[in-house]
Amino acid sequence: MKKIIICLLLICALARPFLMAQDFQEKYRPQFHFTPKANWMNDPNGMVYLNGTYHLFYQYYPNDKIWGPMHWGHATSSDMISWKEQPIALYPDSLGYIFSGSAVVDKNNTAGFGKDALIAIFTHHDPVLEQQKTGKHESQSIAYSLDEGKSWTKYKGNPVIKNPGISDFRDPKVRWFEPQKKWVMTLATKDRITFYSSADLKSWMRESDFGVNEGGHGGVWECPDLFPIKHEGKEIWVLIVNINPGGPNKGSAGQYFLGNFDGKTFTSNSKETKWLDYGTDNYAAVTFANTGDRTILMGWMSNWQYANQVPTDPWRSANTIARQLGLKTVGKELYLTSVPVQELDVLNTTGFSLKKVKVKGQLDLTDKTKNNTGLFRLDLTMESRTDFSIVLSNQQGNEVIVGYDKAANQFYIDRSKSGNLGFEKGFAAKHVAPRFSQASNIPLTLIADAASIELFADNGLTVMTDIFFPENPMSKLSVKSVSGITVDSLKYAVLKSAVK
Repeated sequence: MKKIIICLLLICALARPFLMAQDFQEKYRPQFHFTPKANWMNDPNGMVYLNGTYHLFYQYYPNDKIWGPMHWGHATSSDMISWKEQPIALYPDSLGYIFSGSAVVDKNNTAGFGKDALIAIFTHHDPVLEQQKTGKHESQSIAYSLDEGKSWTKYKGNPVIKNPGISDFRDPKVRWFEPQKKWVMTLATKDRITFYSSADLKSWMRESDFGVNEGGHGGVWECPDLFPIKHEGKEIWVLIVNINPGGPNKGSAGQYFLGNFDGKTFTSNSKETKWLDYGTDNYAAVTFANTGDRTILMGWMSNWQYANQVPTDPWRSANTIARQLGLKTVGKELYLTSVPVQELDVLNTTGFSLKKVKVKGQLDLTDKTKNNTGLFRLDLTMESRTDFSIVLSNQQGNEVIVGYDKAANQFYIDRSKSGNLGFEKGFAAKHVAPRFSQASNIPLTLIADAASIELFADNGLTVMTDIFFPENPMSKLSVKSVSGITVDSLKYAVLKSAVK
């Protein structure tokens, strides 16, 4: 009997990696980034926090896994980590498809729909008018919910802002401007941002434009956001503008401006173009409404360069992890920072720590990680005096390399040998990002899911997000340095799946 029990225990031990792998029944399915169960998703929309629940709406096409007539999909979460997909919130209608937008909690019943009504502000996109090339195919509309997002009623007076003749006239991001007791809309209008204001979310007045001569103009401006962050006793206004194409590593990306907003006009304090994320897979990133002192951002983890071709089935696209934003001064320049939200810690399971480890050549950590899923968080601090790299790989020879090039003073992610690459000719590439910090050591955080890596360097001063599609999970991990480097501290955690 004793021998039988021992044999059974051995069988269970050997089967454990296989059983864990069965949690990943769909190849490339992210385990703690939101994805719809099936079909197409792009921009996050209407992100808002209400009564203990985070609401994520998103551009969704329920009939295929490529872009099509847009709806607003809907998911909810108590922690921004584990999401539950809800019924579709908004469907196309006689005014057109339901393009991107935002949502607010109308605490003071300014619109008259009810106190604490959840109000969505979105773009109606009329495909018939688009074909007629009138330049007036996009307008702004609203809908409201009196049951915390379970059901929605579109306003009978839609659209609330008609198109003045601008072909790209979309993606309204609305917030309450307390000093003047009014709503402010930040709207993408072709190659600039236009600000509108309203007392009731129904009647809007144009206030000003921004961006004709500022920032990157390699593509159409889209999905803007405007919000304040307190820094060293001052209120700094942040304007995010997503752009496609024209990103620092080609394709889609998000730029930002720092300055002042007086309720009418945004004034930028910076002359250089600053980027929210230097990877290629964080687009249409905007913040949650109604989160108090915290400013939390989430983006679409893909790129229009290849979004319709990525080899996932039966879904396409995921969102980035939620990130908390802040500001940091380096020299005379001010930068936006973003780091993983603290809620992500709930995914930590087993792990290990190291201190003052010298690496000359390669330090293989695979035996220590004991992780066949490829899901992990790595926090480490390295010297900045020489090159180093962190290599994720598998038995098939697929690899993703995250590193620092001292001569160029750049971070990079190289996915040129990351697995399935043939679906788009520009996917296999090395992406680079500048280092802004002047500190002698480099703190890094890496968050790895089944098909993505997110790098937060120098406490979020430089951020990179890249997706990849390995043949099998990236179960191997090593640190490399040709000339030799000291790892001051290293903390590794295996992350569990948040998929229910």
